[in-house]
Amino acid sequence: MLVLLGVISFGVFLAFQYGFVDLFVSADRSYLSSVILTMYIALTMHWVWVGWLLSRDINDAASLDGGSVPSGTASLTSDLIERLESSLGGARRERLLSLYYDQLMNRHAFGHFATDVLLRLGLLGTIIGFIFMLLPVADIKDFDGAVMQRLLASMSGGMAVALYTTLAGLVSSTLLRFQYHVLDSAAVDLANRVSTHVETRAGLGVDET
Repeated sequence: MLVLLGVISFGVFLAFQYGFVDLFVSADRSYLSSVILTMYIALTMHWVWVGWLLSRDINDAASLDGGSVPSGTASLTSDLIERLESSLGGARRERLLSLYYDQLMNRHAFGHFATDVLLRLGLLGTIIGFIFMLLPVADIKDFDGAVMQRLLASMSGGMAVALYTTLAGLVSSTLLRFQYHVLDSAAVDLANRVSTHVETRAGLGVDET
């Protein structure tokens, strides 16, 4: 996760350094590109926060090999183990593990929803750009060179809105989807590790009795 965050930060730095962000903002009359980029930065901060919560659970799961979860933690993993301390009955264990998995994945639900929102904002910008591009056509009264030149300039501005907002929506949604896919994979791996530990512990308890 830290490697991915470093790559994204470096890419954002290069985009600012070479003026790509300024180009997006200045060429987009609808300001949707600015909205999309701002949302992406905010959602990346949410991704970092969710990743930090997941890292706490991963650390607690790693400590299970030592036989106990560190005291004083308030992660989902430590809470699950504390609930299972009193009893490891099969039905209760399955319900708690299912709830544990749902809680892990629900952390990422907002991110997946926001990914679709970014993509749809980009498509909305495409429609707005085409509207900007076609509006001047209705005002044509004659076809002299000056009028056509102004028409083409106005149409190119609308096309720029369509292209830049589409590009911003596609790139930001694709990056964010990949970011949350990384968290999903780590969460599934964590859930499997905890489930294996609980099942093994339950088996040992049965053998001892």
